Amino acid sequence: MGEAEEKRARKEAKRARKEEKRARKEAKRARKEEGAAPDADGGKAARKAARKAAKQEQQGAGGGAPPPEPPAGRLAEVGNLELAKAGAPFRRAFYREHPDVASMGGARLAELREKTRCSVEPAGSRPVTKFTELGLEPRFTHACRNFQQPSPIQAECWPLALGGQDVVGIASTGSGKTLAFGIPALVHIAAQPVVTSKPGALGPVALVLGPTRELVSQIGEVLEEAGAKCGIKTACIYGGVPKEPQCAALARGVHIVAATPGRLQDLMEQGKLTLKRVTYFVLDEADRMLDMGFQPVIRAIARQIRSDRQTLMFSATWPMEVSNLAHEFLRGPYSKVTVGSDDLSASHSVKQIVEVCEPDERDGKLIGLLGKYHKSRKNRILIFVLYKKEAARVEQFLNRKGFPCVAVHGDMGQRDREKSVKQFHAGEVPLLVATDVAARGLDIPDVEYVMNYSFPLTVEDYVHRIGRTGRAGKSGISHTFFTVNDKVRSGELIGVLREAKQEIPQELYKFGTTIKKKESKLYGAHFKEVDLSKKGSKITFD
Repeated sequence: MGEAEEKRARKEAKRARKEEKRARKEAKRARKEEGAAPDADGGKAARKAARKAAKQEQQGAGGGAPPPEPPAGRLAEVGNLELAKAGAPFRRAFYREHPDVASMGGARLAELREKTRCSVEPAGSRPVTKFTELGLEPRFTHACRNFQQPSPIQAECWPLALGGQDVVGIASTGSGKTLAFGIPALVHIAAQPVVTSKPGALGPVALVLGPTRELVSQIGEVLEEAGAKCGIKTACIYGGVPKEPQCAALARGVHIVAATPGRLQDLMEQGKLTLKRVTYFVLDEADRMLDMGFQPVIRAIARQIRSDRQTLMFSATWPMEVSNLAHEFLRGPYSKVTVGSDDLSASHSVKQIVEVCEPDERDGKLIGLLGKYHKSRKNRILIFVLYKKEAARVEQFLNRKGFPCVAVHGDMGQRDREKSVKQFHAGEVPLLVATDVAARGLDIPDVEYVMNYSFPLTVEDYVHRIGRTGRAGKSGISHTFFTVNDKVRSGELIGVLREAKQEIPQELYKFGTTIKKKESKLYGAHFKEVDLSKKGSKITFD
């Protein structure tokens, strides 16, 4: 719809409301002149009942009087306080608890959360079990049409986020986190002033930060499809590609920006976009962004967003540095939803097989496993390696052996990487060799097997690698080669296998069970984790 048509539609709607109000006044005046008949009470009661039924129906569809806003709490420490004071108030609460959810007793709630392995702090909220219990218009839940029920992270996060609260979500990869923050984003945006190409009305209203190009691209695709029925547009901002098309998309006006921190900061410094209108802020894969050293850039970006914003943070783990980030970036008090454990844990829908071998045995074992797992030559298999040169070598090796495959690694241009992923996604090429650059960005359905030709540098990356299979409620299998070169990670790997109740090979124990202290990307081993959410004790000197 063009700007002129949109303006004309608003004028016609305003005129219709005025005429309706005038008609109601005239009807009321006519009733007064006729006088109240003795049997008018019955008609009055009927009209009252009809209005009540209409109101309930409207509320069930997501309309009606807005629910109460959450109580004002502590503002985000990292944010723009002046913008919060000068900016117009915005609506953030949209959730009304469905009667079926409200009637959920303590025993039923405990049973459900034990089944889904969920915990919520502070306690008090109840999860939804059906999409209809959200009470939203169908256009907002269009992206969920092919799912039977919400995933655990969605079921717990939606009532909180739609209620206007700041939320931390701790869940493994492949758990449905994108729609966990995406659906509330659509509802939030639809309630704010319209986005146009005019200065001051460009948007974005929602900002999503992710660590890698692949993840941001995937988030953008999901949100673009989810917002199609709502007229909500998404722009992806990441490096490795020309800036001009991204700047052109921003100039046309967008509702959501999904971005990597570096490219977003570049465009902000060039004056290509402003974050003054952002009232919904998401940090996805927060632990990964910290590991990659993005914290200074993320802070610089957050300082350009009003400090009374609604913020959601998602992470696979809950180390002290992520906890401190949440304390500074989120309004208090915030809610924390954990699916599984705060500690590093792998998806329980993935069967993990670890094979201890010599480094030079891997090529032969890989061919043997492909003969076992890839008999149809059509099923999708992801093969992860550690280095870029290794990815190119394994790709050439498999093609020579008669296994068609493509690769994704850092030495390839963005266009070539996207081409490889599209071929794999479409099933044109069933094997994809990838470095960890793709571990957190690929969301491809029906990946049956993940094979770790080389073990990653961190167990966190191992968890995210194997999370490419066993997604959306399906099961999967991961097969990992573990060599003497990986022995420093044996203790952590044993812990992950034990937590997921997987078989642990006896050969793995010979490398030891010691867990190496995690080092800071910026300061190495010479740093101390400090809980910034705790206040210092007061010392008085006599």
